[in-house]
Amino acid sequence: MTESRSEQSPNPPITKLQETSGKSGALSYSVASNPVYYERGALHVLFAGASQTLPGHALGPKLYDYYLLHYVEKGSGTFRTELHSYELAAGDCFLIHPGQLVSYQSHARNPWQYRWIAYTGSQASQHTEAAGFRPEKSVFHAGTACGIADWLSVMQEAFAQRKESSHFTSLGTLYMILAEAQNHLAEDQTLIPGESSIRRTVKQMIQYMSTQYAYPVSIEQMSASLGYNRAYLSRIFKQETGLTPVTYLLKLRIDKSRQLLRERPDLSIEQISDSVGIADALYFSKQFKRFHGEAPSLYRENILSRSNGAKKT
Repeated sequence: MTESRSEQSPNPPITKLQETSGKSGALSYSVASNPVYYERGALHVLFAGASQTLPGHALGPKLYDYYLLHYVEKGSGTFRTELHSYELAAGDCFLIHPGQLVSYQSHARNPWQYRWIAYTGSQASQHTEAAGFRPEKSVFHAGTACGIADWLSVMQEAFAQRKESSHFTSLGTLYMILAEAQNHLAEDQTLIPGESSIRRTVKQMIQYMSTQYAYPVSIEQMSASLGYNRAYLSRIFKQETGLTPVTYLLKLRIDKSRQLLRERPDLSIEQISDSVGIADALYFSKQFKRFHGEAPSLYRENILSRSNGAKKT
């Protein structure tokens, strides 16, 4: 915990503050809404704003029905939830969860200047939690040198210009902020209950191979990407899956080729081989027969024959 983000009583009372809002509580205040209408999408930024508050400017206690994230550019203030109270300063971010009773107040002598965004969507909760946010952990210190203030400024300006493209700008900005949050909040995260670090590493290996199989990647490249010794990864992978990484990757490629042979009769064997990351079509055919007992061309013929027979009946 940084000096600028000190956590106080674990269960502070949420008391009524003298509430001010809009320009009446700020030296400067601006907000711009997303020109693209929200229609129950996966993730959607609703609006973005900025304010230099007056001394003691307060909001709450109140609820919101969307996520509301603030970044403090200057000054300081207090953010209170039903679980914690935080003294925040420049470089701090705080997130308000939907349905969470909160209040926040600018410092009486050093009022804060902050930017904010509101977002929602069917996957908003999933992405927010993946970034490390919880109702009991709603604050992180990004520092004043991070790019969050600039990202939020660009987003607000795009909204203000009413560009249709600003919707994609806002999503990109939101993802960058969530990534920044994860970099800081992940330091305190624990593993999924019952999941060992070895199992998590093996999952990362499977994820890597599942997304990179179409390229001529090697186990050495994967090891370098994950930051582990090849011998160590090979050992724990076989321990968890019963296969070596080399065999798993080859099997994955062959399984993907079977799908292409069934679904893309317009592709040649060479094109399919190349599409699954095996440049040598002869080697591909040999390995395909090793796993499935027949050449890929014969496999395709049998599939098409069965398909045509089913259509006739």
